[in-house]
Amino acid sequence: MDYYAHFDQEDIDDIAQLIYRLNKILPPDIAIHNIQKVHDDAHARFDAISRSYVYHLHTAKTPFSPNSFYYRYGASDIDTLNQAAVLIMNFTDFSTFCKLHTDVNTMNCKVTESKWVKVGDAYEYHITSDRFLRGMIRLIVGMCLNVARGKLSLEEVSMALENKDRTGHDWSVPAEGLFLHSIRYPYL
Repeated sequence: MDYYAHFDQEDIDDIAQLIYRLNKILPPDIAIHNIQKVHDDAHARFDAISRSYVYHLHTAKTPFSPNSFYYRYGASDIDTLNQAAVLIMNFTDFSTFCKLHTDVNTMNCKVTESKWVKVGDAYEYHITSDRFLRGMIRLIVGMCLNVARGKLSLEEVSMALENKDRTGHDWSVPAEGLFLHSIRYPYL
């Protein structure tokens, strides 16, 4: 996984030495692998052209990697999960899947990937978009699980998206399964 940050700095003489020194003082869960020069107006958040997230859902409890997945009892039908996941790619307004009372100018997002993958006893939800709204991915994962559990139909989801309304069965799954996977920039 690659994460990016930006900072203003005069030219650096020895990038390898700076990376080494920074990694010596950073906590174990943060590591710097590279520093590279970008244009003066570059911004790590606002210049991204796409972001990809993966949500990890396990159906078997494991003591390894605590707080890195959501544990839920029982398997889900992967085909049904994917039908729900693919459905959202037909829409651009995601008012249905965002936290209320946020200060964004638009609810439009261009989702280019939305799929579930089964890996052993686990499931992974992969989503890529040009931007995300607050709470959007966790609400989409909850919607997919509700469709797979028969608590919500694909028609109800489609109608809610068309009307820019809630589904009536909103479920924001826990945050521990959600990870930023990759970010793309026009200049990297």
